[in-house]
Amino acid sequence: MTAAPSAQGGEGPLPQVPLSALEHYAYCPRQSGLILLEDAFEDDAATVRGTLLHQRVDTPGNRGRGTVRTLHALPVYHDALGLVGICDTVELHPHGRVLPIEHKSGRYLPGGPADVQTAAQAICLEAMFHTTISRAAVYSAHDRRRHTVTIDDSLRQHVRDLTHEIRRMLTTSALPPPVADNRCRRCSMAASCMPHVLTGTRRFRRLLQDLYRTDPPPEQP
Repeated sequence: MTAAPSAQGGEGPLPQVPLSALEHYAYCPRQSGLILLEDAFEDDAATVRGTLLHQRVDTPGNRGRGTVRTLHALPVYHDALGLVGICDTVELHPHGRVLPIEHKSGRYLPGGPADVQTAAQAICLEAMFHTTISRAAVYSAHDRRRHTVTIDDSLRQHVRDLTHEIRRMLTTSALPPPVADNRCRRCSMAASCMPHVLTGTRRFRRLLQDLYRTDPPPEQP
């Protein structure tokens, strides 16, 4: 992973944060840590569907549709924030409107992790095209429609906060703790993460007690 120029001036280069890491971290910090710090990733049916979907949209190029120019697999960056990544689709509309469109294979969750990734794409495109982007879109293959994402101040701040947290994780190499909740049921990396084991389920605690049970120390006179 390459490094971005220091935003502090004099503190050395900062690790660049991939746009995809923002979505992973927003969903589960430990999932993002396993991918970035331990290079771990496991496919399941959902991730395979996502890969197949992106194979159709991640071919670089630009196409025209009426007055709209469509760019695919566009590399983007933001020097000040140290963000880098690729936009699935960017539409260039008349009068300078720029619309990033993130493609997802599953259901769209309003206010969910996909919004964070899409907002980060918008922030990068604003710096690159010297424009302001107030709306983006997430295309859900599950329901075959676009969902509008409003890029407001709150979402922009959320992107900045998560970028700072991910960069701190990268610089300290500290893997976030497991969450062990309903998110784990839908995570392809549950086997690598072992969330319920590491959080100490009752069964695991009993097993440890049985394995390492010792007699109590003698009472001191």
